[in-house]
Amino acid sequence: MDIEEIRRKGRSITYRMMRWGQHRVPPVLRAILGVVFCIGGVFGFLPILGFWMIPLGLAFIALDIPFLRKRMDIWVDSLEVQVAKDIEDASGN
Repeated sequence: MDIEEIRRKGRSITYRMMRWGQHRVPPVLRAILGVVFCIGGVFGFLPILGFWMIPLGLAFIALDIPFLRKRMDIWVDSLEVQVAKDIEDASGN
């Protein structure tokens, strides 16, 4: 597994999690979930938990802060474009 494949998978997972958080999780629960992810990320040295949980938790919290919401929408939209391009590139190979 090369570094580019890891990046593609990371973008895909991040995109799916953010879309799920935006459309399926109520705002109050989304903020709580973000805090739980951040706390879990602190214990990233343990199995199952990981340091990847901290930025994802912060992103979930940012979805509920009005002045950060627009930036998050732009970021998720750019992830969508990158994931679509990754899928297109993978089907072409």
